[in-house]
Order: sequence, then C-alpha cells, then structure tokens
Amino acid sequence: MTQKIAILILHGAGTPDKHFAEKMIRRISNRFEKKLGVKSSELEFEPVYWSAIFAGEQEELWNNLQQDQDLDYTRMRRFIIDFLSDAVAYQPTSSGGQNYDKVHTLVAKAIRKLKERAGQNAPLCVISHSLGTVVASNYFYDLQFRRENMGVETKTCTHQTPIEQCETLTLFYTMGSPMALWSMRYIDFGSPIAVPSLDLEKFYPGLKGEWLNFYDKDDILAYPLKGLNGEYNRAVKKDVGVNTGGLLTSWNPLSHTKYDTDPEVVRAIVEGLIRTWKVVND
Repeated sequence: MTQKIAILILHGAGTPDKHFAEKMIRRISNRFEKKLGVKSSELEFEPVYWSAIFAGEQEELWNNLQQDQDLDYTRMRRFIIDFLSDAVAYQPTSSGGQNYDKVHTLVAKAIRKLKERAGQNAPLCVISHSLGTVVASNYFYDLQFRRENMGVETKTCTHQTPIEQCETLTLFYTMGSPMALWSMRYIDFGSPIAVPSLDLEKFYPGLKGEWLNFYDKDDILAYPLKGLNGEYNRAVKKDVGVNTGGLLTSWNPLSHTKYDTDPEVVRAIVEGLIRTWKVVND
C-alpha cells in the first residue's frame, strides 16, 4: 500500500464560491498523473472555506456603505472591503481571539479529515492564497512555537496525531501573500514557521520539504518574503516571480486573484508533490 499525500488549500480574502479550489485541484491532479504515471487518488485534497464565518457581516457592510451612493470603481472597492474586513475580523482581540479561534478550528477540522483519508503520518502540503497565507502561517506557528495562542476550540479539535500536530508538514506554497505587511506587527519583522517541520525526519528520513512564495509584480498585495530578515531568508526556499492572469488582468492589481490557475504555479507545486511521493514510497 502506498502513502498518500495530504493537501490543505486555503483561499484568500473575500468570500469565494464554495467550490473555489476545484480548478486548481483538477490542474494539479491532471499534471501529477501525467508526469508521474500514477493515479491522482494518491493525493488527498481538503479545501478550507474559512471566510464563510464573515460572509454575512461583509455583505451587510457592503450594502450599508453603498446605500444611496454613486461610488466609482465598484469592483475594486468591493475587493478592498472584503480584504480589509476579513483582515480586521480575523485578528485576536483583547477579550480573546474569538474569530481567530473559529477560523483555526476550521483548519484543524480540515486536517483531521485529511488524516482520516491519507493517514496520520501523511506528508502535509499546504497551498494558501492572499490572506489565507497569513491564516496558515499563524495556525502552524501557534502549533510549532506558541501553543498558548491556540484557542480553546482549536485545541479541542486538534488530536495527538503527527499530521494534526504539524509534525509531517512538508510543503508550504504561498500565493499572492501579504505576509510581509503582517510582519510589521512584530519586532524585527517576526519569525517564520519551520518548513519542513523539525520532526519530519523522524517519519521520512531524507525527505526535503520546501516553502515557495509566488508573487506577481503587478499584484500590490503580494510581496517577496526572503528579504524580511535572516530567518525568513533561511525558511523560504525561493520567492518566485510569476505573471498571473490573462489579457485583462495580468498587468494590473486584479492579477491577485489568478494564481490558482497559473501554469508556472501549478507546475512548481506538482514538482514538489512528485518529489515527496517518490521519497515516501521508495
């Protein structure tokens, strides 16, 4: 029996369609099968539809703000409101991290589902976009280094298995990440998560993980990460410049929404998955 790879996918800011990950899953699966010659059932995917927590309030805010107003740049305004409202709502408060805990609980439940389908020792690949990269980073940082930040419900949903304890985190792919902006909250721009997990060697000796950060120079919310400080320079394998989108979006800020279907992004992710699968099934 082969060892499957568990793949967690977190969307970006705003409230996308519930099936937001389908295109990317299909592209990754098809390329994986074509290049490796094994069934894509060796990959177990689990999307995290985390912004559903804020969807109702976002819609109410948008309706209130545009009521009886003739606002320009409607599409861009809606995007900015979705991004900023998600960012503000997600942050922990002085009275506790209620929304922070709710979002992270969804992540924990998604990883538990992956454990059930791929196994408790499955290598974990995390693909995240936009604000989802911040959510993923915070979630795994709390598990690795700052467990006192974990909310009550998140702790309850996180069982004592290797994959749920972040011990098998192998691949981390960030797309259109504003993480550099979040680093302003910390002295010297903070510390990154460990990719691969410091415990991975116990399960898969010789397996090399990676953190690739994809950004488009026309995407005003996405930034390279290696230059933040020495720790990020060591943690991130490479900042990968890409040109996402098509004729109408590749040259402007709307490129922020097009990473999941970019051929270069998909190609790099599949290469990492193939390398991982070969090592764990050698």
